[in-house]
Amino acid sequence: MFFNRIKPVASKYWLIALAGLMWSTVGVMLCSMAYYWLKGVDWLTAFPFGLFGIILSLAAYRFGFSGIARKNIDRICLLPEKGCIFAFQAWKSYLIIIFMIAFGIILRHSPISKHYLAIVYTTIGGALLLSSLHYYRGLWRLLILKKPCLPLKKD
Repeated sequence: MFFNRIKPVASKYWLIALAGLMWSTVGVMLCSMAYYWLKGVDWLTAFPFGLFGIILSLAAYRFGFSGIARKNIDRICLLPEKGCIFAFQAWKSYLIIIFMIAFGIILRHSPISKHYLAIVYTTIGGALLLSSLHYYRGLWRLLILKKPCLPLKKD
């Protein structure tokens, strides 16, 4: 009973908005780090690394992150009208997030060239940024189009 009283709750609208904001913020942060690493070299060296990261981010979006975002939206729509504010991600996703943060820290402090890390950061960051658009689309459907919170159809 005590935990139910102190549990922070939010509506489905806020959960979807928070998820989109988090995915966008992390995506921009990772892409910014990759840009910072590549801007220190001449563009002929940086261009292939950046392009390869963008191409991989499109693949990661299409075959991975897009589906995760859709599943998160579907899961949020199945929640009661007010859910725990941390429910914008599945609980097992928090373990993956902790692992990814730790792995990112290890990579940044490793002897691997920042040019190669820029590819990885652009891939993950770009995929997160693109996938965050699903959350904004879901929010648009709920708030502007006044459609019920239903699972998204795969386009």
